[in-house]
Amino acid sequence: MAQVSLRDVCKVFPGNISAVDSINLGIENKEFMVLVGPSGCGKSTTLRMIAGLEEISSGDIYIGNKRVNEVPAKDRDIAMVFQNYALYPHMTVFENMSFGLRLRHIPKNEIAQRVSEAADILGINRLLNRKPRELSGGERQRVAVGRAIVRKPMVFLFDEPLSNLDAKMRVQMRTEIHKLHIRLQTTIIYVTHDQVEAMTMGDRIAVMKDGNLHQLADPIDVYDHPKNKFVAGFIGSPPMNFMLGRIIKKEGKIYFDEGKIQVKLVEDMYKKISNYVGKEIFFGIRSEDIYDKLFVSEAPPENIVRVNCEVFEPMGSEVYLYLNTGKHTLIARVGAHDRPKINQEMDVVFDMSKVHFFDKNTEETIV
Repeated sequence: MAQVSLRDVCKVFPGNISAVDSINLGIENKEFMVLVGPSGCGKSTTLRMIAGLEEISSGDIYIGNKRVNEVPAKDRDIAMVFQNYALYPHMTVFENMSFGLRLRHIPKNEIAQRVSEAADILGINRLLNRKPRELSGGERQRVAVGRAIVRKPMVFLFDEPLSNLDAKMRVQMRTEIHKLHIRLQTTIIYVTHDQVEAMTMGDRIAVMKDGNLHQLADPIDVYDHPKNKFVAGFIGSPPMNFMLGRIIKKEGKIYFDEGKIQVKLVEDMYKKISNYVGKEIFFGIRSEDIYDKLFVSEAPPENIVRVNCEVFEPMGSEVYLYLNTGKHTLIARVGAHDRPKINQEMDVVFDMSKVHFFDKNTEETIV
């Protein structure tokens, strides 16, 4: 079994610089786990500690049922794919893929078989006699993945493997790695700063910031139910819109008042927000939950907001509208047919059944 367990794992660098702060994380057998967060959040350090390339300061790491704190990297039965591919330039593709097996004195016929099988899976048979300089970025990445596959490890570790590829190749390789996981049925821990990669690839995603784990759940749950303002703003493209305002009550109804605009909460939210009446909170709404009123047949007057459209960005199948409320700028994601006039006022409708609220001081989700 290839479970991986991190128990109160910390990493403190010289100068008392805390990179990872008491992480507790369990990865199930055959799970595709993604560690995601901004640069410097500790995700790559966490991966390197699992790999044995970075010594932990405290805590315990288990691979399978074995505590591996003192186990050298070469004996942990893991294979790691790096951001820069780490191929030997003087070796052919075959020699690069078989290098680790040769060090372990695997018989030549078994090496040939394993390399051939991995090359078939990745579609790189024709490249086996080439040198890395003769390959494209995507081909080099496939070779790096193939070198990991031939080892048949318990756990695969990927450290931002697609960041050096162009946009089209990133999408293609993202799909290939996902298909590879389904075919190999093995445990994968994948590090990325790209939240789109995290959302599309992971069975679960672990969102990190400043060395701390902020939320661990499946991608849709993280998107629909973020635990705090950071997670809400980091997961999603475009990011969630935020406004600081006050919760007010009048005539038995509860409203969010931003200063320039005022919208009524749906009654289902009254109970959870009632303790905040008279207080400032953060209001969050995703771009796809803001509609152009021209394309809404019926809209409650309390949910209609007058804004100024400053910019629109055509994205092919949709358009991003940059809307100024007078105090805040919001992004709406609407259909490609929606082309409002620039620097003119327009009415938009908020879907108040899908909004989020965050405590001003803790930035935790109000539930």
